[in-house]
Amino acid sequence: MRVQFWGTRGSIATPGPSTNHFGGNTSCVEVTASGGNQLILDCGTGAHPLAVEMKARSSVPANMNILLGHTHWDHIQGFPFFAPAFESGKEIAIYGPEGSRRSLHDVLAGQMEFTYFPVELNQLPAAITYHDLTEGIHKIAGMRIMAQFLHHPTMTLGYRIEADGVVVVYLSDHEPFSDQLWRGDAEPGHIESILHEGDRRHAKFMAGADLVIHDSQYTPEEYVSKKTWGHSPYEYVVEVAAAAGARRVALTHHDPDHDDHFVAEIERKARTVAERRRSAIEVFCAYEGCVVDLAPRCVLQPVSLATPLSAPVAQRSFRILVVDDDPDTRLMAVLALTQDEHTVREANSGPEALRMINEQKPDLIVLDFKMPDMDGIEVLKTLRAKSETAHLPVLMLTGLTDEASTRAGFEAGATDYLGKPFSIPQLTTRVRACMARTTKE
Repeated sequence: MRVQFWGTRGSIATPGPSTNHFGGNTSCVEVTASGGNQLILDCGTGAHPLAVEMKARSSVPANMNILLGHTHWDHIQGFPFFAPAFESGKEIAIYGPEGSRRSLHDVLAGQMEFTYFPVELNQLPAAITYHDLTEGIHKIAGMRIMAQFLHHPTMTLGYRIEADGVVVVYLSDHEPFSDQLWRGDAEPGHIESILHEGDRRHAKFMAGADLVIHDSQYTPEEYVSKKTWGHSPYEYVVEVAAAAGARRVALTHHDPDHDDHFVAEIERKARTVAERRRSAIEVFCAYEGCVVDLAPRCVLQPVSLATPLSAPVAQRSFRILVVDDDPDTRLMAVLALTQDEHTVREANSGPEALRMINEQKPDLIVLDFKMPDMDGIEVLKTLRAKSETAHLPVLMLTGLTDEASTRAGFEAGATDYLGKPFSIPQLTTRVRACMARTTKE
């Protein structure tokens, strides 16, 4: 399998002499299997030079498959300049995460309205199809594709690609679930030593990969002021990939304010993280034009999802109960979830919440950790003790980020955690991710 990077920049394209080496184009990666089947991962501005190169080498396939991690602008802005879309007889299948209120077609058409671009989406000569994906296993271009939601302020999928006895994992954009990666009572460097279930699930998704391509936009120092923006510090990426037993990790989605010298320094420091863990993982910062040829090591053992396949949640509204003693937090959560077209009720205490749940069971509970009289852990334990609410999804809100509080919540049966303060997009996205993992057909 061959992997080639055509765009490695995040947020906005940054051409110029200070980014000549690592590149200024936004996200785009080409994956080609041994039989010639091809995937294009994201369609940022790097999609334009990819299309130019395809034409130059006379290798524009008749059928193309584009996998979008999500539809933020830096991941789709190259599509209007992707030349094969302007060729009659070409077939292009575009895949992306369901979960937003607009379809893939509508999002891509929006940036090609005549106000912004001279050719509208429906005028393109190529035959284009659109496919919404949720977590699960899919077969695309003859390859086994596993999709899993990432931690980003909009519905975002990571992709695990298995073909030719090789595994490539593409994870952009994603940020840590917890400020603390390792449990205090376990040896760091192993998947089971990871504190937060979300970070542990993330590591398992990249287990044994030949190449992990991971967003690492920030330094640890920068990340302190960039939390909730949906991107990772390089140290987290290397630690998790090494614990997962990955062979290589390509750091990408470079910050637009980082010039070549800064990115090279990130690469140097990231390698010291691997050395500190005594890991053999190869660490490098991806650059435009970088080619990685991957040969199989052994017979590929396909990985299965730890969670059951779920029903689509993009066009569904849910009954949600928000439980918090702070009226301001409740107000923000109720407004955000109502705007996302859910039916929302609120309770200001644990006892009130249990009474309301007995009257009408919601689809999901947003539950504050720390409340007077009866805290969130007590509420959660009460729910898990009853058969009718034993599996009810519960998203816990907490300003407590210490290890004891995190472990207590998961041990009591929390589905997920969201730290305070949180942004409105974070809340709505985590609610939909929770429902995607727990809602069955």
